[in-house]
Amino acid sequence: MAKKKTEKASPFVPVEEYPYQVPENWCWVYIKSLASFVSKGTTPKGGKTAYHDNGIPFLRVENIKDDGTISMEGIKFVTEEEHNNFLKRSQLYVGDVLVSIAGTLGKTAIVTENCVPMNTNQAIAFIRLSNKSANPKFLRLAIDVPALNNLLLSKTKVTSIPNLTLEIIQNLPVPLPPLAEQQRIVDRIESLFAKLDEAKEKAQEALESFEARRSAILRSAFSGKLTESWRKEHGKAFCWKYVRFDEVAYIRSNLVEPAEYRKMPHIAPDNIEKKTGKLLEYHTIEEDGVTSGKHHFFPGQILYSKIRPYLSKVVLVGFEGLCSADMYPIEAVGNTKFLWYQMLSDGFLVQASSAGSRSVLPKINQKELSALKVSVTSDKYEEAEMVRILDDFFAKETEAKEKVEVALNVIETMKKSILSKAFRGELGTNNPEDESAEEFLKYT
Repeated sequence: MAKKKTEKASPFVPVEEYPYQVPENWCWVYIKSLASFVSKGTTPKGGKTAYHDNGIPFLRVENIKDDGTISMEGIKFVTEEEHNNFLKRSQLYVGDVLVSIAGTLGKTAIVTENCVPMNTNQAIAFIRLSNKSANPKFLRLAIDVPALNNLLLSKTKVTSIPNLTLEIIQNLPVPLPPLAEQQRIVDRIESLFAKLDEAKEKAQEALESFEARRSAILRSAFSGKLTESWRKEHGKAFCWKYVRFDEVAYIRSNLVEPAEYRKMPHIAPDNIEKKTGKLLEYHTIEEDGVTSGKHHFFPGQILYSKIRPYLSKVVLVGFEGLCSADMYPIEAVGNTKFLWYQMLSDGFLVQASSAGSRSVLPKINQKELSALKVSVTSDKYEEAEMVRILDDFFAKETEAKEKVEVALNVIETMKKSILSKAFRGELGTNNPEDESAEEFLKYT
């Protein structure tokens, strides 16, 4: 008796499952209908000892950049023997579309000629297209479309590490236009993104220059150069010197039980921006579910993270609350802002990072902090003038920085908008006379 032929599954997504409408000569298909297979990499045996200083590149999620390219910076390597033997199933080929499926989810990239030979691990899935119906660049961009990426991430399997399965990847619906339109869309997106990336690069440079200017003006301030013209104008002599930290500040260790302070603010190192002294969003003791002892701090004190490498986290507070036991509440003997600005300086950070003979330990202790050297002036008017100049500088720089950050957010929003329009056929590139993608797919 002849075997009954198994009916081939339709590659097309049912109308009722369309994520949104597309032009008539497009169609909705599942990724699995475009791929010869969807697989994931293999993690080498032996953990960190499996990697080598050279050999065949081994791709991890952190090597996938946000722009869809693969970074060789910090890349790991496996031997050629491992590449050809037990890692054979994780070998990548030119044109493979990559999707991160564990930990950081939904990052995409394409394997290019300069990347191979290469292997990857189990946190990355790769899609190998089976026919000429889809352009790899188009497919990668399709997975990045906000509506489709959100649909993909909504299927996340929540375990100790969030992950996506190969089945989820295979069954993701994607819009498929005719091949000519796919190329036009890729070309248009790459052209528009190139201009936005150029603007983004300039904005990033502006942010980096803020840190350089901040470092430079603080260095100038605590060498006495910042107020040099003020001294000349007022006929003042240079009267700066170095003293121990404990001569200008008190370390107010004051551990209390948090149960009695449930409604008070709770500040931890994570609530402070590095090197800027900016206080980020925080919650109350109750909201954070704090149970272990914390330091009680008061308005006008400086909160200083004592954990390496977060010694650049220091904030001046104007309210009462509790802070992490990994921080010191600091009370200035004189001008609090003067001390705060000095604690933000690179000079202070360098000292704190290498303080004492026990610098290998994760925290700077009170004895080490007390022994650090700080620069002071005996003229309280010069001190006040320096604080005024720094206040004005930081206010203007903060305003400029916020504008740049807004611009960066606008750029990312524009990219998402371009992707959304492109994959709805709204970029003005679609030609209704192109052969229907559905008809083409039926015969490939």
